[in-house]
Amino acid sequence: MSLDPNTRARIESLLQEHPVLLFMKGEPNAPQCGFSAKAVAALREVGTPFGHVDVLSDPEIREGIKAFGDWPTIPQLYIHGELVGGSDIIEQMTNSGELHGVLGLPVPDRSPPAITITPAAAKIIGESLQSAGAGYALQIDVDSNFQSRLQLAPADPAAIASTSEGIRAQFSLAAAQRAKGLVIDWVDDERGRGLVIENPNAPQAVQSLSVTDAAAQLEAGEITVIDVRPADERQLARLNQPFLTLDDGLEPLLALPKDTRLAFLCHTGRRSLQAAEQFRDQGFTQVANIEGGIEAWSQQVDSDIPRY
Repeated sequence: MSLDPNTRARIESLLQEHPVLLFMKGEPNAPQCGFSAKAVAALREVGTPFGHVDVLSDPEIREGIKAFGDWPTIPQLYIHGELVGGSDIIEQMTNSGELHGVLGLPVPDRSPPAITITPAAAKIIGESLQSAGAGYALQIDVDSNFQSRLQLAPADPAAIASTSEGIRAQFSLAAAQRAKGLVIDWVDDERGRGLVIENPNAPQAVQSLSVTDAAAQLEAGEITVIDVRPADERQLARLNQPFLTLDDGLEPLLALPKDTRLAFLCHTGRRSLQAAEQFRDQGFTQVANIEGGIEAWSQQVDSDIPRY
């Protein structure tokens, strides 16, 4: 397939502009195919900034990049102008630590995590492995939100692996770091019947904070309040103490230290709970929702705040 000179020039300009560039389907926050999502997840695990090109919105680049690197599929990752490969290669290089080396980053910690599989859980898992036949292992995935998933997968001698109760569990590089101290148990009680995973590294659930406690903690400088309401709504009723807003977007707030004690506020407590969950998912470890919002604050703490 020949490549139009103008398209080649455009691609070369993009590669010069971005040392790490991913040609993908969709945007990093909204990939439009599973392979692009895998590539984005791998790059984010490494923690390197990267540029991206949405080939779905640029058919000329979509076809041109295939000819440029003689690579027939999307996504494609380029580092310093050199083609690295597609999603499977990116994922493999991330897990092996090779991608870190290419990017000049420190070699990642590949220490196997210490995990506990209880005898009851090991019995169930062992039976499943036996039914699957030889050559299978327990694959434990832990995503960036610390949601865990267990599945049987072909045993990978190169994977990071731990053994508990005779069960070999294997992990990707990122999952291994998140799985330290993980416990897998089998329960048959009021919680239900099945395997239960407890991960001590997972962020705490969003806490419920009364307006009276929030007021006292705010006065003492123990919490940072984020009012999620838009500016026009805040003009109707607002706190008399300092607080943060979403007016400048999420980025300034997401840059706060992850152990900052955050308390979210809205009109009645519903929108703020959604925002609190979002920040918890971003790794903040001390997140609370102010129950009843500014409405309850007016009724129970400061009657000078108008109600609406």
